[in-house]
Amino acid sequence: MSDRARPNDAAPSISMRRLWVPIYGPTVLISIGMGAVVPLIALYALDLGATVTQAAIIVGLIGFGQLTGDLPAGSLAQRFGEKRVLLAACVVEAAALVTASQTSSLLVLSACVFAIGLASAVFGLARHAYLSEAVAIGFRARALSTLGGTFRIGSFIGPFVGALLIEQHSMGAAFAFAAGTSLAGGLLSLFLPELPGDGARTRPAEAEPEARLRLWQVLRDHRKVLATLGIGVFLIMIARASRQAIIPLWAALQGLDATTTSIIVGISAGVDMLLFYPGGAIMDRFGRMWVALPAMAVLGAGFVLLPLTDTAVLIGLVACFMGLGNGISSGIVLTLGSDVAPPHGRRQFLGGWRLCADLGNVAGPGLISLVSLAFPLGVAAVALGLISWFGVGWLAKWVPVYDRTRAPRESVEV
Repeated sequence: MSDRARPNDAAPSISMRRLWVPIYGPTVLISIGMGAVVPLIALYALDLGATVTQAAIIVGLIGFGQLTGDLPAGSLAQRFGEKRVLLAACVVEAAALVTASQTSSLLVLSACVFAIGLASAVFGLARHAYLSEAVAIGFRARALSTLGGTFRIGSFIGPFVGALLIEQHSMGAAFAFAAGTSLAGGLLSLFLPELPGDGARTRPAEAEPEARLRLWQVLRDHRKVLATLGIGVFLIMIARASRQAIIPLWAALQGLDATTTSIIVGISAGVDMLLFYPGGAIMDRFGRMWVALPAMAVLGAGFVLLPLTDTAVLIGLVACFMGLGNGISSGIVLTLGSDVAPPHGRRQFLGGWRLCADLGNVAGPGLISLVSLAFPLGVAAVALGLISWFGVGWLAKWVPVYDRTRAPRESVEV
């Protein structure tokens, strides 16, 4: 089978208006809840007696859980369907959050954090797979960039909600709130419209030819796209994750206090949220590389400029500049994955695709730590800038090969 995706573009699609509640609603709710909890995990671990190193490892278990869950998530979605998988992931996440809020054991807390990462991987894969099939290619980037934008909005609001709950109640209240948002998100997911064509066939009949497609077979058949465009999204995620890690570290190195750093990060996140829909519209109208390349170029320039800053104002300006690059690329990884996902084995393939992205998400902060062991933090920033600019060249080579936005598009109500 060819590495190029050959989706059935002539198939009927679902209006985005019908997806606001069952797709975007759960994303906002769950990201608000997780945004309230994730900053507290390290503090909670310290309260339970963990060392700083142990607390950092426990926080990192979320990412490890996502990596572990990416590939099985595709097989689960293929076997049971998106609705069931979304609901199950939300229930597991809620149970882990409730258990974490009640435990006094670091081992139990670690298991709960890992389970949250697993549930996040399954939930993310199911949403991605559903939208890949539900929305026509002419509106795909807008649908997926909006998904990324709703996640950013929730993550921006969440820490403020968490701070309020701690102030008024306790840290456990923030975990309970997150569990509630996860359950609410799962219930909203039950209102997902049937995928185009599902009304004419049952899920078992639809899945019968794909049931024989095993995960490794799908990944082997499409290894070329994973080794080319997949490396591109790996580089994108290195840049994105490193941006989130290095700005607070550089601010602290320049003597800025936690409040000032939080304000800088918050303003940058606000800028990040402004461009998700325009970025999707550009991708749909002009092609994917018109977002992928400028975004990586801007992020690379931001990394290179960061060592030249030494005041709150200058650091804030660079952070906002990088926020522009990150914001306009909202949904690019999801969109590229949907473009190249095969019609048969789509969900298994997207599991491998998300693994490429999540590896970059983990590798970015790890690269900062590794370089900083031998060199100043400014050297790590410049190295990340060069990696980002290398990513521009890599994406310029491979994105046009797989970009199908000039294919005939159907007219669909949005």
